Amino acid sequence: MTQKYPHLCSPITLGRVTFRNRMFSAPMGGTDITADCCVGPRTPGFYELRAKGGAAAVTASELVVHPETDASHMFHLDLKTPGCLASWAFLADAVARHGAVPSVELSHSGQYAGTYLVDKDKKKGLAQFGPSDWVRPDGIPVKALTGEQIDDIVRAYGSAAALAKRAGFQMVMVHAGHGWLVNQFLSPAFNRRTDGYGGCFENRLRFAREVLRSVRSAVGPGFPIELRMSGAELFDGGYGLAEGCAIAHALEEYVDLIHVSAGSYQFGFFRTHLPMFAPHGDNVRLAAEIKKHVGKPVAAIGALNDPAQMEEIIASGQADVVYMARALLADPELPNKVTAGREDEIVRCLRCFTCMAERPATGTRRCAVNPLIGREIGGTEVTPAAVKKRVVVAGGGVGGMKAALTAAQRGHTVTLLEKTGELGGILKSEQALPFKREMYQLGLTLARQLELAGVEVRLNTPATPELLEQLAPQALILAVGSTPIVPPLPGIDGENVMVVNNYYLEKDKVKDTVVVLGGGLAGCECAVHLGMEGKAVHLVEMRDILAADCNIRHRPILMQKVEEFACVHLEHAGTRVTPEGLVCTARDGREVLIPGETVICAVGQRPDRDTVSALRACAPWVREIGDCARVSNITNAVYQGYHAALDI
Repeated sequence: MTQKYPHLCSPITLGRVTFRNRMFSAPMGGTDITADCCVGPRTPGFYELRAKGGAAAVTASELVVHPETDASHMFHLDLKTPGCLASWAFLADAVARHGAVPSVELSHSGQYAGTYLVDKDKKKGLAQFGPSDWVRPDGIPVKALTGEQIDDIVRAYGSAAALAKRAGFQMVMVHAGHGWLVNQFLSPAFNRRTDGYGGCFENRLRFAREVLRSVRSAVGPGFPIELRMSGAELFDGGYGLAEGCAIAHALEEYVDLIHVSAGSYQFGFFRTHLPMFAPHGDNVRLAAEIKKHVGKPVAAIGALNDPAQMEEIIASGQADVVYMARALLADPELPNKVTAGREDEIVRCLRCFTCMAERPATGTRRCAVNPLIGREIGGTEVTPAAVKKRVVVAGGGVGGMKAALTAAQRGHTVTLLEKTGELGGILKSEQALPFKREMYQLGLTLARQLELAGVEVRLNTPATPELLEQLAPQALILAVGSTPIVPPLPGIDGENVMVVNNYYLEKDKVKDTVVVLGGGLAGCECAVHLGMEGKAVHLVEMRDILAADCNIRHRPILMQKVEEFACVHLEHAGTRVTPEGLVCTARDGREVLIPGETVICAVGQRPDRDTVSALRACAPWVREIGDCARVSNITNAVYQGYHAALDI
């Protein structure tokens, strides 16, 4: 077999361990942590999914090495807590049994202890320790570590590494980036010490050197040690790429792999975790520059999910390894698909931040396009149905396609009915917004998977009682979606008005000045896109908040983009549309004209309950999923479609 991505799929040896390819699974926090900070029962399955999917290394995150000064509710590893070592051994085995190398990230949050706590009041009550005394921008005071505490933390890194090796891990990663403790000592912005650990460059390196020496002493020669660092901190006062290169050069003698990330937690979250508005691989340049200054292998990371791009990174010598996190949540099978030349079946990460928003909200994990994430304990294989049935899915949006695919994988005979000439549902409209291209691609990928699974797809075929009587399904899944809400305003049916769902069909009609009516997620993203296109955009919302339906991780960066590209009018209720724009009533009762040659209506969706009512008695087993049940999001549509098919 000719390998399409030979560099990406070639093995690499670090220390005395050989890795099967160059695609590594980046550190991601587990799905559950016990009250005493052991690995919970769901977490081994979470990491195992990526090992089964073909990743060469799978890194568990984050193991707090010194709970005494890092009071976060995160993973610990000790011999005092009954079952703690065993829980890590089960995790390492879950990864290793599939041919992947289990690794663990050794960490200390320093002045950001408690970052992932759901109880934010408790976070404020924690003692925050860092290199120096100061008060964080959010008002939380930080205490400088004493020399005795530093010595104890250095020893703790070695002890944790030794226990990880004992548990069966074959590599350890020392987290020295993203504003965590080792990075805080390296950073001129955070390290204001006047002793041997602060001041000049060599002194700021001291803590990192001592930590790495402690780890090496604990694990012995040949055992791979990885250094995760920020190639540049990317905020005023932090170190830049030139100093990042110097840090990597100074520390490379102690490690086997230099993993180059970017940014710092409090000042650059969206430079570390690239949003949909940033180019894929935007941080690879940092790894490429550092690689010029070191002799050890270098790993790159940064919203990578395209096999061709990753192949070029390795082939061109920009890095030796590529790391993925969110991409492997979306599709854990990505490495296997790359190796087998099935890249057209890869389910791409949407960079919607659903995964990262779930952690602070509920303390769990979820992925918009992968219903297994966080729920692996219930089984990760689609098991064949005991009795094969005739299944009809009405609606070819993302929920309907996921339901049809899953039902076919179980062995049912599946027919999908779609009233339009193209699958994808509301995702079709995303093709006009470049930063949401992956959402449109999701529809294309699911359509390809339906083809491979043998699902009969009937386009331009509305589901009707008469047709369903002919098909006689034994199970019927209703995924007929929703319809746009168009408020009954005078002039709303004018030639200068379009519904946001139809923008991709009518974008050439949009003039240079635009009013977007509706400041929910869809309206905000449309306004940002139009602003990026060079339009003068006014965004009108009757409430006092924008994008209330947006998750807590995506919303801050979206609000930055809205501020940059649109003029916002909150608490303005549209009353009529004229050729000059949208007339609104402001909060104080004034009538205001918001000027715009084009008005785009983005006020929301309404469940298609009429179609549901007409079809709900057309089979002995019926399930309603997605927007037709309750207008929601991709995450819920995919989850409901998957589980509806499992219930047949």
